[in-house]
Amino acid sequence: MTGATVLDPATASLIMFGVFFVLLALRVPVAFALGLACLPVFVIEDRLTPQNLVQETFNAYNSFILLAVPFFLLTANLMNVGGITTRLVRLSRDLVGHFPGGLAQVNVVLSIFFAGISGSSTADAASQSKLFIEAQRKEGYHDSFSVAITAVSAVIAVIIPPSILMIVWGGLLTVSIGGLFMAGIIPGLLIGLVQMATVHVYAKLCNYPTYPRATLVETFKAIGVAIPALMTPVIIIGGKIFGWFTATESACIAVLYAAALTMLVYREMDLKGLHQALLETGRLTGVALFCVGTASAFGWLLAYFQIPKALLANVAEWGMGPIGTGFFIAAAFLVVGCFLDAIPAIVIVGTVLEPVAKAAGLDPIHFAMIGICSLAFGLVTPPYGLCLMISAHIAGMRIVDCLKDVFIMLLPMFAVLALVVMWPELVLFLPRLFPPGTL
Repeated sequence: MTGATVLDPATASLIMFGVFFVLLALRVPVAFALGLACLPVFVIEDRLTPQNLVQETFNAYNSFILLAVPFFLLTANLMNVGGITTRLVRLSRDLVGHFPGGLAQVNVVLSIFFAGISGSSTADAASQSKLFIEAQRKEGYHDSFSVAITAVSAVIAVIIPPSILMIVWGGLLTVSIGGLFMAGIIPGLLIGLVQMATVHVYAKLCNYPTYPRATLVETFKAIGVAIPALMTPVIIIGGKIFGWFTATESACIAVLYAAALTMLVYREMDLKGLHQALLETGRLTGVALFCVGTASAFGWLLAYFQIPKALLANVAEWGMGPIGTGFFIAAAFLVVGCFLDAIPAIVIVGTVLEPVAKAAGLDPIHFAMIGICSLAFGLVTPPYGLCLMISAHIAGMRIVDCLKDVFIMLLPMFAVLALVVMWPELVLFLPRLFPPGTL
């Protein structure tokens, strides 16, 4: 930036954040609020015009990496309409249905399987809510518990690869997406395990029902039927690790594989089902990528006025060290995640905090995983909490009636987040063991 600006950083940030939060209070969708919050500054500042808003928004879409987003969503939707989800439910039931709270355990395990396919927590929350909430009601589960476990388990989809948030983060901050994929496996599985432990405690206290234990023959049959579906994440992640294709190419291959599986092997998807999957993908992609565009314009203005530099001028002098900085970063993302969708939060807050993480000596992949795991919590915390909104809406409940159970379930997950912050090897072990492209 050269020459003087009409607005100083403090005034520009006051206008942008002020307009943004007023629009949020008026229930304007986040993506529109971000774009509209930029408009006054583009009008007031002499060297900028409203055309710059359009230009910066569309510049964000000029990304080969972001093409992976619609393809991963399409893969998940093809599997939903093509009978693959049904087979994964059967496998999950045979594996964990005999644990206390059998149906809720199945809910969590299916989220782990589905996370390796969709990369989208909102898609997971929508499909799982339709599958499980009414079924759990019929089996005597409390409504608030059913909504809470369905929404909370859906957040695993942004931590276990392939994750849309990892793709956005890697593309924006130039971090290895293959490395992020590897880094998310252990934290994602740990969060799944603590959720299953939470269900166990609830089931014992509330006397929730349990299914009979499946025989070995039944379990192996379920595995055999589900193996083709479970190969999807293997293809995606394996291709990245071995350097056979990029994230976008792996998403395209996943679509072709899912289409062949549903139409030729399982033969459960017709043209009507394909049309439904394409429509749903277009809707979800439009929302996700519009958020990326307006958030990028917002982030560009922050950089133009050097607002991040002003906000974080003294943070480096606090001398927090790597662990203290990690907790500071986690806290920032936890707070922002309550108000913003995860993708705009990455675009705005991720770029702001990157210099702080670098100054503290945090590995870029470790920094990314702290941010992504923290943002996962924002998907179920009000006032935004998109996954919680979806599950509560499908259940016909008010969000406030589910909050107690949601916060109880989040407590052991916070312990996993603290472990991610304090023990970098938890996320760096697999990327160092299997560096993408070197096998």
